[in-house]
Amino acid sequence: MKNNFYRFSLMLLVLFSAIACKNQTKKTEKVKTLETTEALNVLGNYVSEDYAKRSEGYDWVSVAITKADNNQLNISVRSRADKKRPTCLFDTKAFKKNENSYESTYEGKIIKFEFSEENITISTVNSDDSNMLYFFCNGGASIAGTYKRINEELDQQQIDLTKFSIVLNLQGVGFNISSIEKDGKNTMSIFTFGLEESEYNEIFEIEGEQVIDAEVEDLNSDGSPELFVYTQTIGSGSYGNVYAFSVNNKKSMSQVYFQQTAENDKINKGYMGHDEFSIVENSLAQRFPIYKEKDTNANPTGGTRQVTYKLIDGEASRKLVVNKVSEY
Repeated sequence: MKNNFYRFSLMLLVLFSAIACKNQTKKTEKVKTLETTEALNVLGNYVSEDYAKRSEGYDWVSVAITKADNNQLNISVRSRADKKRPTCLFDTKAFKKNENSYESTYEGKIIKFEFSEENITISTVNSDDSNMLYFFCNGGASIAGTYKRINEELDQQQIDLTKFSIVLNLQGVGFNISSIEKDGKNTMSIFTFGLEESEYNEIFEIEGEQVIDAEVEDLNSDGSPELFVYTQTIGSGSYGNVYAFSVNNKKSMSQVYFQQTAENDKINKGYMGHDEFSIVENSLAQRFPIYKEKDTNANPTGGTRQVTYKLIDGEASRKLVVNKVSEY
């Protein structure tokens, strides 16, 4: 009887041990899967299938992914440009949905970017909106599809050298903003369409700066929009700047004066760059870290300063002036 009891107890012990081991294995596998997902690096360059045959004259499209702030990505779609006019051109900032998926919005429609270990797939969340992805290309092409990662720089002899490009519209006025680096010069172009008397068409030399974003808004509620182009210096400081423009009764457009932060005694104490600009509730808002005297560029310890600007009429032109400053 004792032997039977012993054998039964031993069988139970083996059974419970096997179950525990199986559960532990599942748990370990789950943790490993989670760690792998979290470690997925989506940054880098991705290309269409014909990139491998570019030496044979095939057209190709690339997607460059770089890191932005606050769980966002900068996504830049470029194509071959050495033989003919570039096929596709698109820039956007995508917001994180989960570890493998990011989304951006264009004219109220959502573009989806899904990542795997070696690929990125571009589509629309709503399949009925997929035709919008043809808007960023010419010749019947679309940015939709799957692109494969390459572990090298894109072919600089062939790629479109446009660094930034966006088209914005508000209140019946359109704005085309782009920047290009060519022959050692970095320039920004701005031209309008839809003004009644005189279209605006200017090129600015922005040496040492790069365009990172642009927005439109009717900041002074006069029925005509304002354009705001945000730039950053190239380098560790990343000092921000704003090129602002105001439409005059939908007839013409003129530049708005903006005093750079480093020169503005009202807000420049502890300022060492790393600022962000955006339109918030009909105001231009700026946010940047505050540096104490012995802080390094990588480690500010003075908190954050937030500044809002209002648009006013000056003697010669409109200008943006500090309206409110808060720190936290």
